[in-house]
Amino acid sequence: MADVVKRINYYYTTVPDRTGAGAKVLNALKVARVNLLAFTGFPCGAGRAQLDFVPSNQRAFRAAARKAGIRLEGPKKAFLIQGQDRVGAIADIVNRLAKARINVTAVDAVMTGRRRYGAILWVKSRNVGLATKILGAS
Repeated sequence: MADVVKRINYYYTTVPDRTGAGAKVLNALKVARVNLLAFTGFPCGAGRAQLDFVPSNQRAFRAAARKAGIRLEGPKKAFLIQGQDRVGAIADIVNRLAKARINVTAVDAVMTGRRRYGAILWVKSRNVGLATKILGAS
Protein backbone atom coordinates (compact mmCIF):
# COMPACT_ATOMS: atom_id res chain seq x y z
CA MET A 1 0.00 0.00 0.00
CA ALA A 2 1.37 3.42 -0.96
CA ASP A 3 1.98 6.20 1.50
CA VAL A 4 -0.72 8.85 1.78
CA VAL A 5 0.72 12.35 1.72
CA LYS A 6 -1.47 15.37 2.44
CA ARG A 7 -0.48 19.01 2.26
CA ILE A 8 -1.85 20.48 5.46
CA ASN A 9 -2.11 23.77 7.28
CA TYR A 10 -0.36 24.17 10.58
CA TYR A 11 -0.21 26.95 13.13
CA TYR A 12 2.33 27.74 15.78
CA THR A 13 2.78 29.77 18.90
CA THR A 14 5.68 30.36 21.24
CA VAL A 15 5.57 30.03 24.99
CA PRO A 16 8.11 30.36 27.79
CA ASP A 17 10.37 27.30 27.87
CA ARG A 18 9.39 26.23 31.37
CA THR A 19 7.39 23.57 33.11
CA GLY A 20 3.67 23.65 32.40
CA ALA A 21 3.65 26.28 29.64
CA GLY A 22 2.82 23.77 26.91
CA ALA A 23 0.40 21.90 29.15
CA LYS A 24 -1.53 25.13 29.72
CA VAL A 25 -2.02 25.60 25.97
CA LEU A 26 -2.94 21.96 25.37
CA ASN A 27 -5.39 22.00 28.28
CA ALA A 28 -7.15 25.06 26.82
CA LEU A 29 -7.57 23.20 23.54
CA LYS A 30 -8.77 20.09 25.37
CA VAL A 31 -11.42 22.05 27.27
CA ALA A 32 -12.60 23.46 23.93
CA ARG A 33 -12.70 19.89 22.53
CA VAL A 34 -10.24 20.69 19.74
CA ASN A 35 -8.84 17.60 18.02
CA LEU A 36 -5.28 17.72 16.72
CA LEU A 37 -4.00 15.56 13.87
CA ALA A 38 -0.43 16.37 14.87
CA PHE A 39 1.40 18.36 17.54
CA THR A 40 5.05 19.00 18.19
CA GLY A 41 6.94 21.25 20.56
CA PHE A 42 10.61 22.17 20.80
CA PRO A 43 12.90 24.83 22.26
CA CYS A 44 13.51 27.75 19.91
CA GLY A 45 16.04 29.80 21.87
CA ALA A 46 15.91 32.85 24.12
CA GLY A 47 14.05 30.87 26.79
CA ARG A 48 11.13 30.13 24.45
CA ALA A 49 9.55 26.98 23.00
CA GLN A 50 7.62 26.67 19.76
CA LEU A 51 4.41 24.64 19.66
CA ASP A 52 3.14 23.50 16.23
CA PHE A 53 -0.47 22.39 15.77
CA VAL A 54 -2.26 20.59 12.94
CA PRO A 55 -5.96 20.86 13.85
CA SER A 56 -8.62 18.65 12.32
CA ASN A 57 -10.98 21.66 12.31
CA GLN A 58 -9.18 24.94 11.69
CA ARG A 59 -12.13 27.18 12.50
CA ALA A 60 -12.74 25.53 15.88
CA PHE A 61 -9.01 25.58 16.62
CA ARG A 62 -8.63 29.29 15.85
CA ALA A 63 -11.74 30.15 17.90
CA ALA A 64 -10.47 28.15 20.89
CA ALA A 65 -7.02 29.72 20.64
CA ARG A 66 -8.51 33.22 20.45
CA LYS A 67 -10.73 32.52 23.49
CA ALA A 68 -7.71 31.23 25.45
CA GLY A 69 -5.56 34.22 24.45
CA ILE A 70 -3.14 32.08 22.43
CA ARG A 71 -1.41 34.16 19.76
CA LEU A 72 -1.10 32.07 16.60
CA GLU A 73 1.08 32.36 13.54
CA GLY A 74 -0.20 30.78 10.35
CA PRO A 75 -1.62 29.00 8.64
CA LYS A 76 1.57 27.70 7.12
CA LYS A 77 2.05 24.58 4.98
CA ALA A 78 3.53 21.20 5.88
CA PHE A 79 2.96 17.59 4.87
CA LEU A 80 1.17 14.89 6.88
CA ILE A 81 2.32 11.42 5.82
CA GLN A 82 0.83 8.03 6.72
CA GLY A 83 1.74 4.58 5.51
CA GLN A 84 2.79 1.01 6.15
CA ASP A 85 5.77 0.91 8.49
CA ARG A 86 8.86 -0.42 6.75
CA VAL A 87 12.62 -0.06 6.90
CA GLY A 88 13.62 3.19 5.20
CA ALA A 89 10.13 4.69 4.86
CA ILE A 90 11.27 8.20 5.81
CA ALA A 91 14.60 7.78 4.01
CA ASP A 92 12.69 7.13 0.77
CA ILE A 93 10.68 10.32 1.19
CA VAL A 94 13.56 12.61 2.08
CA ASN A 95 15.69 11.12 -0.72
CA ARG A 96 13.02 12.06 -3.28
CA LEU A 97 13.12 15.63 -2.00
CA ALA A 98 16.92 15.69 -1.91
CA LYS A 99 17.09 14.61 -5.56
CA ALA A 100 14.99 17.68 -6.39
CA ARG A 101 17.37 19.80 -4.27
CA ILE A 102 14.66 20.53 -1.68
CA ASN A 103 15.96 20.82 1.85
CA VAL A 104 13.78 19.33 4.58
CA THR A 105 13.43 21.93 7.32
CA ALA A 106 12.21 19.39 9.88
CA VAL A 107 10.53 16.01 10.13
CA ASP A 108 8.91 14.12 13.00
CA ALA A 109 8.01 10.47 12.41
CA VAL A 110 6.64 7.76 14.65
CA MET A 111 5.47 4.16 14.39
CA THR A 112 1.78 4.19 15.26
CA GLY A 113 1.04 0.51 15.79
CA ARG A 114 -0.35 -2.21 13.56
CA ARG A 115 2.69 -1.77 11.32
CA ARG A 116 1.72 1.82 10.42
CA TYR A 117 3.70 5.04 10.68
CA GLY A 118 2.94 8.71 10.53
CA ALA A 119 5.07 11.77 9.98
CA ILE A 120 4.87 15.51 9.63
CA LEU A 121 7.42 17.11 7.32
CA TRP A 122 8.28 20.76 6.71
CA VAL A 123 10.03 22.46 3.78
CA LYS A 124 10.62 26.15 3.06
CA SER A 125 7.47 27.90 1.79
CA ARG A 126 9.11 28.53 -1.59
CA ASN A 127 9.46 24.74 -2.04
CA VAL A 128 5.96 23.65 -1.00
CA GLY A 129 4.57 23.58 -4.56
CA LEU A 130 7.38 21.44 -5.98
CA ALA A 131 7.41 19.19 -2.90
CA THR A 132 3.65 18.69 -3.32
CA LYS A 133 4.24 17.36 -6.85
CA ILE A 134 7.24 15.21 -5.91
CA LEU A 135 5.44 13.63 -2.94
CA GLY A 136 2.14 13.24 -4.81
CA ALA A 137 0.38 15.12 -2.03
CA SER A 138 -3.32 15.82 -2.12
